[in-house]
Amino acid sequence: MSVATSARRAPGEVLLIAPQWIGDAVMAQPLAARLAADGQRVLALALPGVAPVLRAMPGVAEVVELALGHGRLDLRLRLQAAAQLRARRLPTAYVLGNNVKSRLIPWLARIPLRVGYRGEAAGLLLTRALREPPARSDMRARYLALAATDTPPAAPELHVERVAVDAALRRFELAAGAIALCPGAEYGGAKRWPLEHFAAFARLAQRDGRAVVVLGAPRDRAAGGAIAAGAPGVRNLCGATDMAQAIALLASSSGVLSNDSGLMHVAAALGRPTLGLYGSTDPRHTPPSARRSATIWLQLDCSPCFARECPLGTLACLQGISPQRAWDTLRGLLEPS
Repeated sequence: MSVATSARRAPGEVLLIAPQWIGDAVMAQPLAARLAADGQRVLALALPGVAPVLRAMPGVAEVVELALGHGRLDLRLRLQAAAQLRARRLPTAYVLGNNVKSRLIPWLARIPLRVGYRGEAAGLLLTRALREPPARSDMRARYLALAATDTPPAAPELHVERVAVDAALRRFELAAGAIALCPGAEYGGAKRWPLEHFAAFARLAQRDGRAVVVLGAPRDRAAGGAIAAGAPGVRNLCGATDMAQAIALLASSSGVLSNDSGLMHVAAALGRPTLGLYGSTDPRHTPPSARRSATIWLQLDCSPCFARECPLGTLACLQGISPQRAWDTLRGLLEPS
């Protein structure tokens, strides 16, 4: 970790403790933009996997990566981070996570105003603990409320420099304008459209003259391979890119098809035509927020169940979304060539 240790605090500098999930981090962009518009300099503290999203976020002036282990206390690392942040004499920290661990660093850094939701342990270590909003409320509005503003939440925005996009395209020997498929979903199988459907969708896109690339984490490599096997010519880059490169490739795409996942929110925030497929979750809670985005949700009687795996063993909520319907929907969002 590298944090400037100057004792002088930048005027209006505040700390943002970013969420640990990519999609949630994207939903925090309207808060960062609001703080910046109010004259605050936003310093974001984020996990390495989320930091590239924050770096692409208008409103965030500086990003500090902290490699905390998932579910671990990592007290020594937190103490080091807090000691360095303490020298910046930050007046305010906005804590977007709901657990006590996410509040430790601003507390240890002696930041006087620590704002967050009550969440775990009734807001322990916070100095301003807000009551939880209604269950499954809009995440953008949830985060924006921490800044005590009534401003309606805008669609999140991410920006990638052209040089970064060009570098990623050269690195993977791709041309701009491919259709990107994102078959992963962290939460579980009940959020994942069948791989044979992804492959059939890819074949439809190829028949329309579109190049197709699959993006995802290393754990999605086998899924990407299955799609490529079912649609020869598809490039499987799952696990081959880092997060910054994946963001750049999404920015270069002509359209994106995704499960309800972090990459779906990234693509929409980049302004790409994005189609999100929903099964066990509810698009009214976390839709892809962009002008040219859409969702397909069958709204079966059993959904949303919010289960990790289909309780009925059928996955009918996603099996029933046909590749042709998905292609027709995304094609309607694409920009004219």
